[in-house]
Amino acid sequence: MEAEVITLARQLIQKPSFTPDDAGCIPLIMNRMEGQGFQGAHHQLGPVDNVLIWHGESEGPSLLFLGHTDVVPTGDVADWTHDPLSGHVENGIMHGRGVADMKGSVAAMILAMEKFVGENPNHKGKIGLMLTSDEEGEAKDGVKRFMPMMVKDHHFDCCLVGEPSSSEKLGDTVRVGRRGSLHVFIKILGKQGHVAYPQNAENPVFKAAKAIDALNHVVWDEGNDDFPPTSFQISNVSAGTGAANVIPGSMLLQANFRYSPESTQASLSEQLEQVLLQFGLEYELTWQLSGEPFHCKDEHFKTQLRESIEQIAGVKPEFNTGGGTSDGRFVAPHGIATMELGPINKTIHRVNESQPVRNLLLLECIYLDLIKRMLK
Repeated sequence: MEAEVITLARQLIQKPSFTPDDAGCIPLIMNRMEGQGFQGAHHQLGPVDNVLIWHGESEGPSLLFLGHTDVVPTGDVADWTHDPLSGHVENGIMHGRGVADMKGSVAAMILAMEKFVGENPNHKGKIGLMLTSDEEGEAKDGVKRFMPMMVKDHHFDCCLVGEPSSSEKLGDTVRVGRRGSLHVFIKILGKQGHVAYPQNAENPVFKAAKAIDALNHVVWDEGNDDFPPTSFQISNVSAGTGAANVIPGSMLLQANFRYSPESTQASLSEQLEQVLLQFGLEYELTWQLSGEPFHCKDEHFKTQLRESIEQIAGVKPEFNTGGGTSDGRFVAPHGIATMELGPINKTIHRVNESQPVRNLLLLECIYLDLIKRMLK
């Protein structure tokens, strides 16, 4: 007989919830959990579905699970060995878009919460599940907007995000924070002119060349015990009118900082401008903050999660802050200790995304054990 977590994961995978379309995942989950005594608050913000489902009261210990129902596009379905929306299981492996990122985690969270409440209907404190359909997209109308609404009425001490953190074995890696993500658009100003008369123009490409090289060698900070040093990368460069005989009047660089808590937007801006001024550039800067860094320092939460992983999965987890960003960056600023634990991430966003069935079974057990530890 198939485990219920696998059946539920398949039901979610079969819904084409390409961001920001939830495609009915949240109604399915709400109907299921409300029938088992949970309460829910469903809010659509713009095109995005958001929900908080909870059981218990704010007084006492509290734990929030955080996930998302949206997935990235499949690409050419012909490139997949199995239908990406099938949830097909073969040789102990489950296939499908979202099985690792992160419908498998969502299914495991739901089963763990249901089993805990079934065994402990009068438990202390509160357990919750927050879901959005906007994590893989612009992340503007999801947890970023929904979380400030929810904290007015709901308190949580700790949050576990179901992002696929594991590398080789389930539970071998736990994210205890994430770097901040800060975008900057750098417009280098020159003077447009004819290529045959360079004395009448100022080519911003030549003006910027040495500064760009210098930016590649700046030490923005040294990081700390849990965070690597801040990195700076240029992702897009554009200049010119498209005509072969026109010197461009400006050059646009699009760049990103992945930064540790040792830096701030203000400090990075100051360092960047020092380099630009050093080379005598005229420039305009436009900043876009995607998310500030967060760092879990709750030792009790970390200990309980470590012990759950060691007991259930038999591995000793490494705590680090690698990877990109997650919706945890919108939870932690509310004073909630936030970490991430989920499936193996090798196939996420790829053709033939998959996950061993055993991992989803283990994940459900780890989540359930953690709930028991945190709400005891």
